[in-house]
Amino acid sequence: MRLAIAIALLGSPAIADPAIVEAVDATRSANGWRFDVTLRHPDTGWDHYADAWQVLDADGNVLGLRELAHPHETEQPFTRSLSGVQIPDGIDTVYVQARCLIDGWGDKPVPIALPE
Repeated sequence: MRLAIAIALLGSPAIADPAIVEAVDATRSANGWRFDVTLRHPDTGWDHYADAWQVLDADGNVLGLRELAHPHETEQPFTRSLSGVQIPDGIDTVYVQARCLIDGWGDKPVPIALPE
């Protein structure tokens, strides 16, 4: 943290504000899987906010996408859900990745072991 502050004070490019996946709850139902995902991001308004998250398989294929329609600058962290996600048989781990309107998709999707 101190290094990042020192770099910023020296005039280096601004450090990105990635959307962070803080928690994921996955539940199986008759219609597929429901994902409740909690994100944190320093939303500042309509010009800079966390605008989506997605569920991926190990190969990076998108299994589900949840678009976020507005900023959450006064609600941090916040949780949004997506139902009906179809997970192919044999997959026991998926990955959740968040997106920021400015900074794009986070670098490291978070692995989620699916309950049996």
